[in-house]
Amino acid sequence: MSTGSSFSSETATSGRAAGTGGINTYKGEERALRANRLGTPGLLLSVVAASAPLMVVAGVMPTVFGVMGIVGQPLLYLILGAVLMLFGAGYAEMSRHVHNAGAFYAYIARGLGPTAGAGASLVALVAYSAMQVGIYGILGFEVSGIFATYLDIELVWWVPALVSAAVVAVLGWLKIDLNAKVLGVLLVIECALVVIFDIAAVSEPGPEGLSLHAFDPDTLVGAGLGTALCFCVAAFVGFEQAPVYAEETSRPQVVVSRVMFLAVGYAALFLAVSSWALTVAAGPGSIAGTALEQGPGMLFGLTEERLGSTFTDVLHILFVTGMFAALLSFHNVVARYAFAMGREGLLPARFGRTNRASGAPGTGSLLQSAVSVVVILAFAAADDRPVGDPTVPVLRLFTWMGNVGALGVILLMAAASFAVIAFFVKRGAGRAQAPRLAASALAGLALLSIAVLTVRDFDVLVGSGPGSALTWLLPGVIALALVGGLVHGAVLRSVRPEAHARIGLGNEAFQLEKAAGNETVRR
Repeated sequence: MSTGSSFSSETATSGRAAGTGGINTYKGEERALRANRLGTPGLLLSVVAASAPLMVVAGVMPTVFGVMGIVGQPLLYLILGAVLMLFGAGYAEMSRHVHNAGAFYAYIARGLGPTAGAGASLVALVAYSAMQVGIYGILGFEVSGIFATYLDIELVWWVPALVSAAVVAVLGWLKIDLNAKVLGVLLVIECALVVIFDIAAVSEPGPEGLSLHAFDPDTLVGAGLGTALCFCVAAFVGFEQAPVYAEETSRPQVVVSRVMFLAVGYAALFLAVSSWALTVAAGPGSIAGTALEQGPGMLFGLTEERLGSTFTDVLHILFVTGMFAALLSFHNVVARYAFAMGREGLLPARFGRTNRASGAPGTGSLLQSAVSVVVILAFAAADDRPVGDPTVPVLRLFTWMGNVGALGVILLMAAASFAVIAFFVKRGAGRAQAPRLAASALAGLALLSIAVLTVRDFDVLVGSGPGSALTWLLPGVIALALVGGLVHGAVLRSVRPEAHARIGLGNEAFQLEKAAGNETVRR
């Protein structure tokens, strides 16, 4: 075995790679994620939970209606659903050939080369980490409000945020199938409550009646369309995470692609109907003004008018638990990206090992927990406003981090679309693959356009105003991650070419290593 390999001789002799009849172990830890932990229901619940449907309905939709003035939000979700279905056509086909917890970066590495994959790996790690940490801000703020409203207790937002981080850290250390059950219960309940509101809104419409005006293409015209696209794409985030769990999924060639299409279809339908129900309840002509005035409180106000205060109180609690489900889902994804990167030499080898008891990527989980605590404490230290002021936890932590993460994911999806094309062209794709490759090209161009609009209007996204340094500092976080990853990949190519060649291979790298070791023994 070459001394330049990214895998130590200790690892190679400690066991067999997953998929070759056994599991590599190292000092009580495993070198592969546990297979057959998730089926279609568990995987679907895990990825859909990341989109936090109730958080989108209560938080994102009023922002798009009010701040951006886009009444045609329901139509926008249907259009984006079609774009993401095009993206999924190639992405899902790729998932049949590549099973790697590194998902985005693994696909990009296999299509556009290992150095590009290294760049994408750091972008993915930063983007998903930012989205996860940002949610702690709005969750802490909402819990603080619940304590003030129902218990008459003043509680600073960062206390519940830190408590939530501790609970997520514990769950992230446990088995993924247990996590899926927690996510599933929370997700099913919150979606059921939103559906009940939708039915109530349609049954008891506002002053303009049962109007379909929100589906008129003319309602998409407006200066805020670019920023609305970013917000609405972020509402779909989660479906693309399905390949991250491929190594832990039964029959990944079938289940992963099935879950992606189910997740996109569900999200497009759920979000379009729910946003339309809001326009029906408030009236298309007044929805923008109502949303601008009431913000997230709009949903709860419309609900109380139709379903009473008890139902609204339950909905408010589920608003918080839905955000917790999203936190756990993103935490699991970041931990698995860190695991994949550690396994392939992009992070220290310690990250490429899992807990022997649970099969969870423990070191990656600890890393994300540590990052979360540090960021929460940093924003808490900068918050000198009264208790209950949303500026720091919501308008800064949640908004800044959420939009940085959304930009990173949009760019990753665009790059993955072109990587799919390159991957199948290299393999001699024939006519059978042509429709999928065409769909990937269209999706890639559409996603790049959305990314350009997002960067152009970033001042609106983060509420900083024109000329603010934040308009380039925040997108610069993703640019810096990309450059750092590319430089790291180039250095690996020069210093450790064998490690560089294994980027994106995942468990296949261990199989190659094992085969090479056996061949050496035979000789």
